[in-house]
Amino acid sequence: YPTDILLPGMKLGWDRTKNLNKKLTSWSSSTDPSSGSHIFAIENWTVSHGLLLYTDQPEYRTGPSYSNLVNITETEDEISHSLNITTNISSISLLRMNSFGALRLTEFIGGERHILFHFPDDMCDPYNTCGDNSYCNTSGKCVCLAGFKWGGEYAVGLTKSEQRCVRKSQLSCQEKEFKKISNMKLPDTQYKILDTKVG
Repeated sequence: YPTDILLPGMKLGWDRTKNLNKKLTSWSSSTDPSSGSHIFAIENWTVSHGLLLYTDQPEYRTGPSYSNLVNITETEDEISHSLNITTNISSISLLRMNSFGALRLTEFIGGERHILFHFPDDMCDPYNTCGDNSYCNTSGKCVCLAGFKWGGEYAVGLTKSEQRCVRKSQLSCQEKEFKKISNMKLPDTQYKILDTKVG
């Protein structure tokens, strides 16, 4: 049962045999170790990933840089993420969630500390920051996908609304081509069907 720190050999995620979800929970403040409002949990969707939640609402979703740093196990019994166990006794890594809800993967080698990963890291990290049919580019701006344009509005809270990307023309079922977009974080699979066998 991890608190705010994951050490090598520990697992975060779902133990399906016990229906148990092991997650990180922040401290209330930097000086108060009681449970805070931030949680880092592994979702048991078709493709697992980590979600940073604030008061049970998703704020951030991990991407490829996180996936390259952890071991991901997806079997019938478990969906888990863990840190590598190293045979180098002078080196240890730990993943810690601070009281503000940020994750930091730190490696200690001898007396030196190295930050390997910090999340959230940029303007594109907030969950669903650009909305449907759009993406956040490297300069932190929202851009509509090909075939979509800015227009229409969707509600953001009670008093504010923002533009969203809408179709330029009606969908044609005659087209049999998909547009390839590189360097993208895949959409979450909570409400989507994903065939992992398709190349």
